[in-house]
Amino acid sequence: MANSVTLFKQYVPILDEVYREASRSALLDGNPDLVRAGANANELVIPKISMDGLADYSRASGYVDGNVTLTNETVVCNFDRGRMFTVDNMDNLETAGIAFGRLAGEFIRTKVVPELDAFRFAAYCSAPGIGRVSAGATLSDGESVMAALRTAINAMDDDEAPMEGRYLFITPTLLGLVQDLDTTCSREALGRFEQIVQVPQTRFYTAIDQKSGRMESGDVDETAGGYAKAADGKEINFLIIHKDAPIQFTKHLAPKVISPELNQSADAWKFGYRMVGVADVYENRVAGIYLHHKA
Repeated sequence: MANSVTLFKQYVPILDEVYREASRSALLDGNPDLVRAGANANELVIPKISMDGLADYSRASGYVDGNVTLTNETVVCNFDRGRMFTVDNMDNLETAGIAFGRLAGEFIRTKVVPELDAFRFAAYCSAPGIGRVSAGATLSDGESVMAALRTAINAMDDDEAPMEGRYLFITPTLLGLVQDLDTTCSREALGRFEQIVQVPQTRFYTAIDQKSGRMESGDVDETAGGYAKAADGKEINFLIIHKDAPIQFTKHLAPKVISPELNQSADAWKFGYRMVGVADVYENRVAGIYLHHKA
């Protein structure tokens, strides 16, 4: 039993690698050294600084005093999801442990990561004050994508969002339309970004519904869990995000294993996974996000 549990624990760094490899939003993760746990279990405390601007200098009296304010902002974790799976001991033995090990990796790759990406992008789209297209539009060719990107870049420049550290999240179809142009203008426009990340449309909505994993009232079957585009959600064409604009942290990541010897209800392995985190936007950095979506 101990050896089996130890072997499973060795999967945990690999599972993290699975997340990093497959996730489109992981590169926006904040520095964990900048946050600490809040007073409540579902809170994080993030430092926030503000200061006065320049003032007139007097040759007689010198400088005008200014104030610097460092406060701690408490944010509530808005992502708390998990699942528990059971693998019969005989099934696991007959596959030399592959069934149990494969379950963990596949669950994270195919279920956890897509939902986490979709949740984060939707959360940033719903933040008040971000830049956005005035009306949704379907971009059907490279020229229209380029025009939309130029408008977005100009809007962020006018709002004085830093030019360095901007990431372009875009659907593969639209990126392909721009790349097919293969012009000096298109290459220069794409070169304005720190990195270009292709996001599947299935993870790219302005709002999502997260399924409960249970039968809901009115015989609504949500037992499969997961997520779907919300009724009022729109498909995202592209999203420009400055690295320092999102509040994106994972507070609690808990893959756990219960061996058959400790499972009192069945001769089976149990794999549980829970993730608690936050996806939000700093209120003084909303200029660092621009959204373009379909109608």
